[in-house]
Amino acid sequence: MTAQTMKAWRTHEYTTPSKALKYDDVAIPEPGPGEVLIKVQAVPFNANDLERVAGGNMMAAPPLPFTPGMELVGVVVKCGDGVDYLQGKRVVAGAKNANGALAEYALAQASSTFEIPEDLPLPDAGGLFFPFHISWIGLYERADLKAGQSVLIHAGAGGFGVAAIQLAKLRGAKVFCTVGHDAKKAICTELGAEAVWNYNTEDYAQGVLDLTDGKGCDVVFDTIGEAVMDRSFHCLGYNGHYLMMGAVGANKPAVDQKSLVPRKIALGNFKFCGVIFNYAFEPMAKMLKQGLGWNFALHQQGAATHKQLLEWLAEGKIRPVVGKTIRMDEVPRALDELAARDEETRKVHGRVVVVL
Repeated sequence: MTAQTMKAWRTHEYTTPSKALKYDDVAIPEPGPGEVLIKVQAVPFNANDLERVAGGNMMAAPPLPFTPGMELVGVVVKCGDGVDYLQGKRVVAGAKNANGALAEYALAQASSTFEIPEDLPLPDAGGLFFPFHISWIGLYERADLKAGQSVLIHAGAGGFGVAAIQLAKLRGAKVFCTVGHDAKKAICTELGAEAVWNYNTEDYAQGVLDLTDGKGCDVVFDTIGEAVMDRSFHCLGYNGHYLMMGAVGANKPAVDQKSLVPRKIALGNFKFCGVIFNYAFEPMAKMLKQGLGWNFALHQQGAATHKQLLEWLAEGKIRPVVGKTIRMDEVPRALDELAARDEETRKVHGRVVVVL
């Protein structure tokens, strides 16, 4: 590499994206031990990216200005100590400290970096990583979903929901979904959902009870949070699993939500499961547990998951779902639209992917 600088979107203040973001010339970062530098090909949007521009719930807010972007597709151009095996590989990765992807080059921890086929085209490659990995962790590891069981997937047409539907169907489960706009019902049905409700206008809890002979479903896959939590408790069956995948709707941590009342969980007789997506090598995982009490999945677990997902992809058993592709110069406007949730934006299903 001869260039010393790159272009990167950076948040300069917490406000609307079009005001917060500036396309700056910045130094290309250097990978440290266990890190890789990736030449970015695509950046899928995640809900948390908006919080890192407009302000909101962040586990650790970096000092301003900084580059948002949690996830990327690209080619490894430089490796830190100990991870030379990734040199030159085309990969999907989680950006270091969940920031930095909206740039020409980005750093990633090798523990959250996985090779993908050269012939997997863009923008499809941008729909593979986060949605399918986190859905696997939630449905297969936390809930131990089995054939014949039923699962309610909230935001079924969203970036994570479209993956969750496919993985649930592969396990032989009955899938019910909610969506925020009637236009999104079709993609859920196409992917295999047996029933789909608009959570803004229809009583999905009663619908689930009607379809399960009054017993309730076995799993709730919740990426929304407070707005759907109370009714979701109502439709979850005895000994079921409630997967707290995120709290986007409330824009605040699940532990702060008024609906998270211990008595409701006790009376529901179900398992409340936290799900976070991050991989670490064993020494770091032990350090995080010892210092902060956090439990991270190990890299080898992610590698095994990724291997199986690539096999299913090659066999046509799963497919990434990308509803919209944008250019790098369109990032602020696209994030403005996401924040405003205008009528057309609410109709977009699957992932929004920035292609460089």
